[in-house]
Amino acid sequence: MCVTCGCGGDHQHTHTHDDNHQHDAHDHHHANHDVVNLESEILAENNKFAAQNRSFFQAHQALAVNFLSSPGSGKTTLLEETIKLMSSTHPIYVIEGDQHTELDANRIRNAGAEAYQIQTGKACHLDGHMVGHALEHLVIKDNSFVFIENVGNLICPALFDLGEHAKVVLISVTEGEDKPLKYPDMFFGADLVIITKVDLLPYLKFDINACEANIRKINSKAKIFQVSASNGQGFEAWINWLHSAKAYLS
Repeated sequence: MCVTCGCGGDHQHTHTHDDNHQHDAHDHHHANHDVVNLESEILAENNKFAAQNRSFFQAHQALAVNFLSSPGSGKTTLLEETIKLMSSTHPIYVIEGDQHTELDANRIRNAGAEAYQIQTGKACHLDGHMVGHALEHLVIKDNSFVFIENVGNLICPALFDLGEHAKVVLISVTEGEDKPLKYPDMFFGADLVIITKVDLLPYLKFDINACEANIRKINSKAKIFQVSASNGQGFEAWINWLHSAKAYLS
């Protein structure tokens, strides 16, 4: 269960007689109302912190990109290769979100970027307050890139604005091409969708054309790149996209 948004809670409904059924339904109505109010309060509070983060990024002319995906789609690997290609010319900072360990933050540091690890514990996503706290531990230079690697999850992170300029959603060819249809909120909010591990396509029954068509059904405006960190396919388009998004800040 997420201690921040309350998702994943146990819901047990026991009905015995008609009068109990009516009572349970009445209580359930109030429970739903309370959940909606709580969610609204949480998101409203989050949006205040997100606005502060956005002002911070704007003041430093730092492009903030929120990376979202299911676990194992290749977010950290994509970031490692991006850092290797860009860190000699641009300051890069990474905020890592995982429930436990600093494994990914250490990988990012080894790749050549400054990183701050957020260990979310039972929380299944990052929020605006967590990111703001992380920024206090990073000395962000002007004209830089701030990459936020969210917790691997295709549901809850879609709800929370972090103050980022762009959302990049990853889906790997080792997942199903129906993921965009099953998790529409995540893909609907994407500015860019990156299909990763495309070097594995010859060995998998993954219909990449169907995947792209499913993305388009949910989000007709998002750009779609096919990328492989193993052979470098698609990285030129990805790096150019980052520079274009950065130039838009000026």
